[in-house]
Amino acid sequence: MNMTFYKYQGTGNDFVIVDNRLQTINKNDTKRIARLCHRRFGIGADGYILLENDDNTDFKMVYYNADGNESTMCGNGGRCIVAFANFLGIIKNETTFVAIDGLHKAKIENGMVYLQMQDVSEIKSFDNHQFLDTGSPHHVEMVSGLANFEVKANGSKIRYGQPYNKEGSNVNFVEQLSDDNFAVRTYERGVEDETLSCGTGVTAVALAMHKSGKTKSENISLKTEGGELNVTFNSNDKGYKNIWLVGPAEQVFKGEIKW
Repeated sequence: MNMTFYKYQGTGNDFVIVDNRLQTINKNDTKRIARLCHRRFGIGADGYILLENDDNTDFKMVYYNADGNESTMCGNGGRCIVAFANFLGIIKNETTFVAIDGLHKAKIENGMVYLQMQDVSEIKSFDNHQFLDTGSPHHVEMVSGLANFEVKANGSKIRYGQPYNKEGSNVNFVEQLSDDNFAVRTYERGVEDETLSCGTGVTAVALAMHKSGKTKSENISLKTEGGELNVTFNSNDKGYKNIWLVGPAEQVFKGEIKW
């Protein structure tokens, strides 16, 4: 059978998205999903996303890493599927949908997609890094000379090393540009390489920089290799709430491929 797909990208983080409301896709075929994401033998993408029906919300998001395995939350993927749902006419400018980490609110304003992330109550601080979960696990580490930093080599060592081991963590390297502006480069598990942007990653960086006192702002700009994202939040002694990831999401093309 032929599968109709759409290619979306959000600050260079790219996804194959499929309308699976009729449940025509075999979601257990991890090898085929990985091949679709392969940049030489398939369409090429950082992840694969299915849009499905949900009884209690506008739609359900099912996300797979480029290795073909269903994974934890993807922030840029979440923003892209909101744009896709708007394109399909499922939603207008506001929505509530469900993903693997729970309910998400989102809205589209002036061409930007706003995605509300889950509250974060715990950020673990260590000598040279911080660790937190923003829907996906993230290691956050400040470095100097980020533009020339060996992200893949250093990220893979951390991702597979103690205490993360096989389950792994995404790894974010950060350089401060100004009080409320940070440059970020991310090594993503499941892709096993640097991606041009990571939504849950920049969210983790924004919260970690605030927690560590690097910034007092609750509206932070994050410069990634693929573009700029913003993260806003409210903080108190119990953690971080009302967290929003903001940035562009656009359809690149539509196509058909043998499934």
